[in-house]
Amino acid sequence: MSVAIITGASKGLGRALAEALAARGWDLVLDARTAEVLQETAAGLRSYGTRVKAVPGDVTDAGHRAELVAAAWQLGGVDLLVSNASALGAEPLVRLDELPLEGLRRALEVNVVAALGLVQEVLPLLRASGTGAVITVSSDAAAEAYETWGGYGASKAALDHLAGVLGEEESGLRIWAVDPGDMATDLYAAAVPDDDDPRPMPAGVVPAFLRLLDERPASGRYGAPALLEGRR
Repeated sequence: MSVAIITGASKGLGRALAEALAARGWDLVLDARTAEVLQETAAGLRSYGTRVKAVPGDVTDAGHRAELVAAAWQLGGVDLLVSNASALGAEPLVRLDELPLEGLRRALEVNVVAALGLVQEVLPLLRASGTGAVITVSSDAAAEAYETWGGYGASKAALDHLAGVLGEEESGLRIWAVDPGDMATDLYAAAVPDDDDPRPMPAGVVPAFLRLLDERPASGRYGAPALLEGRR
């Protein structure tokens, strides 16, 4: 059985991806900060007949990251790590001249430092898998300059660079940074609460992630819209 660790898995894209993998028979280790919501998500996913471990906590806590890896080891190892947990830095988003530095530190700590820390913790199991892969969830704000998205975008740009270097250093693994495109998520609602324009649901972009797992292209940065259209 394949085993995946997914952070930020209680709702949104993390939950949608977890459901798609559970439907394929994957065993899962799920992370989120809100224990009750995470347990509800895990209970729903167990209906697929797979093993699901819910490990609530904060990815910035090294002890919590170790718990996630230990839970995966109990399921037989790790074949996939999805780094989806994210922090905005300010809710709602603000211009850089108003961005609290503590908020920026939090975004960097969650989106970059904790993501690398979890990779470091899980690398031995990924290397042993034979098909080990890492997906870091990026954003178009990592590559484009949008007003008020500076702190979050900078953190995702840093995560993209880490993923790119990791792909060079770990030739036996697949390291994919994926920009999912616009989605209707709680994160976006918190970022721009006054934006009422309709956006696709996270489940709609999950096939792009599954395509990566099925076809295993070279490590690199990919856009979900292009993958959904059959391009790379």
